[in-house]
Amino acid sequence: MTSNHLAAPGAAAGFAEAAVVGELLGRYLIALDDGELDDAWARSLFTEDAVVTFPMSRHAGCAGLAEWHRASLAVFARTQHLGSPPVVSVDGDRAAFRANVLTTHVHNSGGDAPPLFRAGTLASGEARRTPDGWRMTALSFRVLFTEGEPPRRA
Repeated sequence: MTSNHLAAPGAAAGFAEAAVVGELLGRYLIALDDGELDDAWARSLFTEDAVVTFPMSRHAGCAGLAEWHRASLAVFARTQHLGSPPVVSVDGDRAAFRANVLTTHVHNSGGDAPPLFRAGTLASGEARRTPDGWRMTALSFRVLFTEGEPPRRA
């Protein structure tokens, strides 16, 4: 079935902007599993005043963000973060997004915990257009369910 309704003028540009914002989350998730998390990585995704909130910790500012992520991931041997296509709404130079994320964390060997810790989360965030392109200003994860044991805190 076809429709005679055409998208509003400028809709294609809005879709393109939404795709660029959504790609930020995709690039973030892939890098957690297979990327080099350094300051250039952080600056390519986040604004200088960005806030990232995990269920167990929070980091404010782009400075130190890569190291904070590396330390968070170091308690696992491997991880895999699978994200749904994000739902993005763009309003001028600002955008908001949400997506589902399933994560599998493989514990380092030698512990008595089950080998895997899994979590289903709802990721949400905001982005802003900057002179360098779109960057995330806020990213947070709300846990919907877990399976297995999270790493023990020291």
